[in-house]
Amino acid sequence: MEPILFFKGLLVGFGLAVPIGPVGIMCIRKTLMERHSRGLMTGLGAATADSLYGGIAAFGLTFITDIIAGHQFWLHLVGGILLLALGIKTYLVTHERPWHPFDNRGVVGSYLAAFLLAVSNPVTVFAFIAVFAAFGLGNKAAFATRCMLVCGVFTGSFLWFVALGHVATVFRHKLDEGGFKWVNRVSGVLIIISGIAAFVTMI
Repeated sequence: MEPILFFKGLLVGFGLAVPIGPVGIMCIRKTLMERHSRGLMTGLGAATADSLYGGIAAFGLTFITDIIAGHQFWLHLVGGILLLALGIKTYLVTHERPWHPFDNRGVVGSYLAAFLLAVSNPVTVFAFIAVFAAFGLGNKAAFATRCMLVCGVFTGSFLWFVALGHVATVFRHKLDEGGFKWVNRVSGVLIIISGIAAFVTMI
């Protein structure tokens, strides 16, 4: 039974990660501009946030979901500010030496940035609640069952970002200096639009 639950969690984590949002854009950009390891750490940060929200949903921690629901305005505000700052910084990057990172942040910085962006989206936890309810995960489910489900969510989410990074790696070697410039411009604009969208949801 538990392997099946792990597989269900994997499908949920993978499926909810597939829509390419700001973190997906970040993963692609970091893989293209700053080596594959940076893209992987971005995916790891996002998968950690997904498993955190998946755990809240799986274990029925309603007091946490109530807090999140009551502070959605501030979460959207912080998330929007982070996205705007990241988008503007990305757009303004001048990348003169391809194949080298444009800043001195290590892989830990990539992980933390992705985690903070992903965790600032409170909609995720409610998506997990809805999907787990569809799977029939009730309040009487065993502790081990819930743990297996959350582990599956983490694995599925991370697998999506691994796949996304591998696809980006294929195109990485085909970019010239002008191509790297456009990666920064397009990524910056898309992330800025995501930040604006976060502010719109507050209205």
